[in-house]
Amino acid sequence: MSRTTSRDGTTIAFTRSGEGPALVLVDGALSYRGFGPMAGLADVLRSSFTLYTYDRRGRGESGDTAPYAVAREVEDLEALITEAGGSPYVCGMSSGAVLALEAAASGLAISKLALYEPPLAPGGGDLHETSAFTERLEELLAAARRGDAVEWFFTNAGVPPEAIAEMREEPEWPLFEAIAPTLGHDNAVLGDGTVPHERAAKVTVPTLVANGAESPAFFHQGARATADAIRDARHRTLEGQSWGRVAPEALASALTEFFN
Repeated sequence: MSRTTSRDGTTIAFTRSGEGPALVLVDGALSYRGFGPMAGLADVLRSSFTLYTYDRRGRGESGDTAPYAVAREVEDLEALITEAGGSPYVCGMSSGAVLALEAAASGLAISKLALYEPPLAPGGGDLHETSAFTERLEELLAAARRGDAVEWFFTNAGVPPEAIAEMREEPEWPLFEAIAPTLGHDNAVLGDGTVPHERAAKVTVPTLVANGAESPAFFHQGARATADAIRDARHRTLEGQSWGRVAPEALASALTEFFN
């Protein structure tokens, strides 16, 4: 493990591995280097790329500095890009995809960008529903009801109640609770939950936006709308893949083809 320092002095923990062109992976909600789908993806990509995986602030072995701002997370990614030698490829998943998009729109030195299932509505989202989600999430986190905050997040992501009940009994549940406060970070990254057209229009690097063929229609629509909003972007649907269950080999194949 290595560490770098973001502009505001926050320590960001990362791992460098593999050999080849530099590729930075950006996790989504409730994930970090040691927990989440990026670990499996990194295992497959390591033979083709020099990978930089990191703990987003407030997670794993990285620090956190109040007050939170999305701009600080962009600066964290900027520090990783510097560690990667400048102008690496960047791939973000879920809310990490939205963060990566914002980083590219901010002008960070990214040579190519890949976004997997950014959870964004094409437009005209239900602002009342979004504000209700945010208000309840903030209430639960303020009351230190971390488990309930995680459940609220999964419920609004469409996970059935019986599946959440089973998850609460799994050994991994305490890991979710440990990083539950960062759900507020991801919620800030998503903004109003719709495709940020003005920001996306500022992305000038070649971009791949992908979703799983078996994912809910929301992700198909959001991925296509995000690709349409970016000047030099292509949209791709990965056959046999679904939300939260993308096979590392399938995503790695699409990324390798695009980046190379």
